[in-house]
Amino acid sequence: MTQLETTYDLIVLGGGAVGENVADRAVQGGLSVLLVEHELVGGECSYWACMPSKALLRSSAALEAARSLAGAREAVTGDLDAAAVLARRDSFTSHWDDSGQVRWLEGAGIALARGHGRLDGERRVIIADAEGVETAVDARHAVAVCTGSDALIPPVPGLAEALPWTAREATSAQEVPQRLAIIGGGVVGCELATAWSALGSSVTLISRGALLGGVEPFAGEAVAQRLQSRGARVLLHASPVEVHRGADGPVRLVLDSGDEIEADEVLVATGRTPRTSGIGLDTVGLEEGAWIEVDDTLRVPGSDWLYAVGDVTHRALLTHQGKYQARAAGDVIAARAHGAPVDDAPWGAHVATADHAAVPQVTFTSPEVASIGLTAAQAEERGLRTRVVDYALGSVAGASLHADGYEGTARMVVDDERDVIVGFTVVGDDVAELLHAATIAVVGEVPIARLQHAVPSYPTMSEVWLRLLETDRAQRS
Repeated sequence: MTQLETTYDLIVLGGGAVGENVADRAVQGGLSVLLVEHELVGGECSYWACMPSKALLRSSAALEAARSLAGAREAVTGDLDAAAVLARRDSFTSHWDDSGQVRWLEGAGIALARGHGRLDGERRVIIADAEGVETAVDARHAVAVCTGSDALIPPVPGLAEALPWTAREATSAQEVPQRLAIIGGGVVGCELATAWSALGSSVTLISRGALLGGVEPFAGEAVAQRLQSRGARVLLHASPVEVHRGADGPVRLVLDSGDEIEADEVLVATGRTPRTSGIGLDTVGLEEGAWIEVDDTLRVPGSDWLYAVGDVTHRALLTHQGKYQARAAGDVIAARAHGAPVDDAPWGAHVATADHAAVPQVTFTSPEVASIGLTAAQAEERGLRTRVVDYALGSVAGASLHADGYEGTARMVVDDERDVIVGFTVVGDDVAELLHAATIAVVGEVPIARLQHAVPSYPTMSEVWLRLLETDRAQRS
C-alpha cells in the first residue's frame, strides 16, 4: 500500500464515478481527501456498465440507421463484424486498465489507497491491502460511503449453481454466445438483449411483467416489438422456477408455465443489491448489507460526519444521478468543514432535490426510450390532477427526414393546477438527445404558457415540442 497520512479531512469508500466526484468536489473546496478502492478506479460505469454496454450497442444502432434510409441502405453490403465491435468495446474500458483514472486522481490532488476499506467506529477507517496488511486512517470531518451495488441473483433453485452471467460478464464477454437467455425485462435486460441479438446471438428475454415496467407502457411495447422483429424471443409474464446447467455446458430453464428453454449462457438482470456488507456499518449503528438512508444533503440522519452517495442510498440507481448527488455531497462536506453557509433548501446548492421527481433516464434499446419525471400512472398515484398529451413523433418533419417510415411516440404529463410538465417520455430511434430539453422544463417548472415561446428549430425532431403544445391547446379548447 502507498504510504498514507494518518489523517485526512475526508475519506471516501469506493472509487467509482460517484466516489471520484465526491472527492473532486471536496478537494476543490479545500479539503484533503483519501479515496479507497479495491478494484478498478472508475468503477462499474467505466468497466462493466455504462461505457462498455453503450459501446456494444452503438455499432448496431449506426447500421440500423443506415439501413433505414434509401440511398444509404443500398451501400450496406454486410452485417456487423462482432469481433470489431467487441474490440471497440474493449478500447472504451481501456482493456480493464485503470492507469488513466489513477493519473486523473493524481492530477486532481486526491490520494488513493488500494484495498478494502471498512468503518471502525466514528471517523475511523481500516484499510486492508491485497496482502491483508491493515492500516488505520482517521477523518477530521467526514467519511463518504460510495461503494455502489451488485447484481441481485434471485433465489431460483439451481440458478446460482448454473454460474449465470450478470451485467459484468455480459458487458465484458469476449465471444458471442450462440444462445442467450436473459432473466429480467428492465433496462439492463432490454439493452443487453438488443446488443447481443444484434451481434448474432439467439436471445430469449424472460420478463415477469411487461418490458420496462417503470416507464410509460407504450415504450416497453415498442421495444418488445422491435426485439421480436429482429429475431429475439420475448416472453412476458413469465418466470423461471428451476435452472440446470448440464455437464456439457448448456443451461436449461424451466418456466412457471412448464415450458423449457435451453441456452448456452443465462444472464440475470433482475435488480441490484447494496454493496454494504463487510464495510463496518455495524460499528456505527447501521445494518450491514442494507441500503443506507440519507437526507437530501446525503448525510446519514443522526450523524454529523457520515455520508452515503450513489447506489447505496437506493434513491436513483443511475450513474448521472449518483454524480449529481456526489457534487452536492462534496460541496456540502467542504462547506460544513469550513463553517460556511449551507444551502439545503429544496433546489439549493447542497441538496439532491431532483432525486424525488426529476430523474432523467435513457434506455439505449432499439428504439431508444428517454424519460424524465412521472408517468401518467405515477402522477395519478400521487394525487395530481393531470392532463396527458401524446403525439406521433413520426409526423414531425425532422423525424421523417431522419429515417424512412420513422415511428415513435412522445408524451407529456402536465400538472393541471400549476400548468407545468411533471413527466415526459419519448420512444423512437435516436431520441436520447431530446431528453435534456424536457429535463430543463421539468426541473425549472417552466409554465406551459412560457414554453409556447421556446421555438424549436426546423426541421428537427425537437419540433415535437411545438406539436405537443398545439395538441394540448386543442384538447383544452
